[in-house]
Amino acid sequence: MADQRAGQPADPRDLVDVAHLVTAYFTDVPDPDDVTQQVAFGTSGHRGTSLSTSFNETHILATTQAICDHRREQGYDGPLFLGRDTHALSEPAWASALEVLVANDVTVLVDSRDGYTPTPAVSHAILRANGGRTTGSGLADGIVVTPSHNPPTDGGFKYNPPHGGPADSDATSAIAARANALIAGGLAEVRRVPFTRARAAAGSYDFLGTYVDDLPAVVDIEAIRAAGVRIGADPLGGASVAYWGEIADRHGLDLTVVNPLVDPTWRFMTLDWDGKIRMDCSSPHAMASLIDRRADYDVATGNDADADRHGIVTPDAGLMNPNHFLAVAIGHLFGGARPDWPEGARIGKTLVSSSMIDRVAASLGRPMVEVPVGFKWFVPGLVDGSFGFGGEESAGASFLRRDGRVWTTDKDGIILALLASEIVARTGRSPSEHYGDLVAAHGEPAYARIDAPATREQKAALAKLSAADVTATELAGEPITATLTEAPGNGAAIGGLKVTTESAWFAARPSGTEDVYKVYAESFRGPDHLARVQEEAQAVVAAALG
Repeated sequence: MADQRAGQPADPRDLVDVAHLVTAYFTDVPDPDDVTQQVAFGTSGHRGTSLSTSFNETHILATTQAICDHRREQGYDGPLFLGRDTHALSEPAWASALEVLVANDVTVLVDSRDGYTPTPAVSHAILRANGGRTTGSGLADGIVVTPSHNPPTDGGFKYNPPHGGPADSDATSAIAARANALIAGGLAEVRRVPFTRARAAAGSYDFLGTYVDDLPAVVDIEAIRAAGVRIGADPLGGASVAYWGEIADRHGLDLTVVNPLVDPTWRFMTLDWDGKIRMDCSSPHAMASLIDRRADYDVATGNDADADRHGIVTPDAGLMNPNHFLAVAIGHLFGGARPDWPEGARIGKTLVSSSMIDRVAASLGRPMVEVPVGFKWFVPGLVDGSFGFGGEESAGASFLRRDGRVWTTDKDGIILALLASEIVARTGRSPSEHYGDLVAAHGEPAYARIDAPATREQKAALAKLSAADVTATELAGEPITATLTEAPGNGAAIGGLKVTTESAWFAARPSGTEDVYKVYAESFRGPDHLARVQEEAQAVVAAALG
């Protein structure tokens, strides 16, 4: 249930005390025996807050040293690109990381403007530096200091190896284990130099200029300019804030930066569904102010704090559901807009993304690959061009350059936002109108995610289920057609369960932070059938868990 103030402007009681937050980062020390205060990498790095001693200087010093140790073990001896977003804890953590990197003789490249750096700009820089190489000397990698769309209290720290995308679980598990050992040892093995020395030793890289100048290679900027598409871009106070103005100036677009402000309290945001400030560009509550201005533009877009996610607002429909835009984007890209892509380029989606994507792929005669949750699963295919597109239901995606070569291997909210404008420019119709065409052709799905209570033991059991543990043969009046604990696209464990029928499906995955499991569900038979699927899904899971 949404908070009664969801979608309303934040007021003083909602704002974080930035001084207290930063002070706690430097003064509070985690208990190495408290699991809630240890380094733990999720799908997008380590996240936490200094207020609960889960993201403090100790964590960052140890994690950076662990990354340096990992680099040496892997033979990565090229430059490391270091970027940060606009969260209050990002700059202190960026400084801590720089002190350790330089002390370990790593060649660090930071933003030449001393500004903020979107995640896709770091991925773009890594791939550009490595020039397609994955082995040998001089390989570059990167760190982005960001908790993505999380509230202003939070900090985040993620590592991207030489392939430019999120590190896989083998790397992050080793890094986290080493970091926690260093913390338990009182940081005795952590190398560190004073910040002034570290900053003087760092090199510089023009993240903004290099990325923005290269955009015509991935999106049809000329068509957007020629059509005069009126674009409203809202960085939501995040790392893309300087990028959108440069995109407008360098490429001559009719583009307005709707909100050019950066404020670590995010006082200009409207509250998310739970009454918290959260820079979630897929949330109609967090995007309420941009939605209110939708009539001013042909297309309006938002990005989260590190710009790896996108939100698409159209005059006729408001904020598009992320699944809807993914389906439209795939239909556009594979439906003739990219004639120079490899003929066999596949469509990648996570297993909790809409089945509308499956139907669109089938109508185009294109192979569709379903992988577990996490963008890391798309990285190899984007690198070698076997994936033309990889997307997640949480509004994260990337796709190939127009000539079929890799662009980024991490989520890129900027190019997805510009793709919406390309669609308007080349077709004269909004992405939401195109989604209406898909509904007419394939049916209209109802999609939702809910949480169900679960103990720690039940969550652990859910993550290790096998298909044989599920005895149900029907779901919401339809025969079950597949029971999956491994993704059909690559055979990787999904850390949960997915059950499908002819017109519906559900997926259940344990939460990493709360005593709940998440139930994603979809039905092409309407909201009432979806509700039945959700209800029976919990019964199926309960029976499987015994």
